[in-house]
Amino acid sequence: MRPLDTTPGPEQPTPAPLIAVDRAIAELRRGGAVAVLAEDGRVLHALAAEAVTPETLAQLAAGAGSAPRLAVTGRRARVLGLAAEDAGVSLLDRDLSAECVATLADPCLSGPHPQLGDLKAVSAEGPTVQAVTLAKLARLLPAVVVAEAKAVLSSQVAVAAADIAAYQINAARTLRVVSQARVPLSEAENARIVAFRPADGGIEHLAIVIGEPDVDQPVLTRLHSECFTGDLLGSLRCDCGDQLKGAIAEIAQGGSGVLLYLAQEGRGIGLVNKLRAYQLQDDGFDTLDANLQLGFDDDERIYQPAAQMLRLLGIGAVRLLTNNPAKVGQLAAHGIQVAERVPHVFPANDHNKSYLRTKATRGGHLF
Repeated sequence: MRPLDTTPGPEQPTPAPLIAVDRAIAELRRGGAVAVLAEDGRVLHALAAEAVTPETLAQLAAGAGSAPRLAVTGRRARVLGLAAEDAGVSLLDRDLSAECVATLADPCLSGPHPQLGDLKAVSAEGPTVQAVTLAKLARLLPAVVVAEAKAVLSSQVAVAAADIAAYQINAARTLRVVSQARVPLSEAENARIVAFRPADGGIEHLAIVIGEPDVDQPVLTRLHSECFTGDLLGSLRCDCGDQLKGAIAEIAQGGSGVLLYLAQEGRGIGLVNKLRAYQLQDDGFDTLDANLQLGFDDDERIYQPAAQMLRLLGIGAVRLLTNNPAKVGQLAAHGIQVAERVPHVFPANDHNKSYLRTKATRGGHLF
């Protein structure tokens, strides 16, 4: 596999929907309210629950002209004892104080609580669902305060609900190679790193290309989601560091292959939320239940970026280093042939035994 051409080609305009979502993410993260536009013309003003203060809540109500309400995932509503089902997004049935919003969004709260009173949750749809999705994309807790409005304020960032729903797929489709360099590694001296960036200038994904893979044959490949604590700090709570170093060594021993280093920390929930999940694990929750307690699905990762990166590298078939059958199915669903699943198992330690047991018994991993 020859180095890829990174010479800038003719300037292509960034798709407007990607720009709109990217701006809305930044606004939500800094504590500002955004306008989410429904296809039927409705306008919803939204504010991240974890950024709510009495002042921002009052501003949201004044700007929208209606009472704000808290929207959480169905999973979070069920954890709070407010809903029997955990599918979709739930909208609480009355406006709340900033203090109550903060309490309900607090991942350490579960079950009946004095502040809940006779509060009920109803199923939400349309722009409310996508407002919660936007909070997920921003790597915030999946909870937002929303208010129906008649118009977008002149100072607001506005984004279409449909563009939020399609953002991850559209961003993956626009990935392009922006840089590459030879980087000799301790376990693989003949290695280079290729950087991929989406058209909106979002977070980069990386490929570590070892040796000279023959793209006419299935290429030994590892999909590795970034893990700051495991990969960089050597955390013993997971097996990520072992898997990263072990994959590089195994690919090098095999002569050639690719490791995709995907920007999907904490199974896609982000580093801050992963640390919150660790707090919950210290209180007795397992890996999956901690994510559910936060209001996330047990795994929020997507694999369109991985498939697109492989295509840009000229790879259409792989021998996949993984213990996770879901990765096999996901790659196949996105057009990459998985010729073989290659087991990738490492010894447990006293700190990650429970984590690995949950992977096997609840996550379907094969050890």
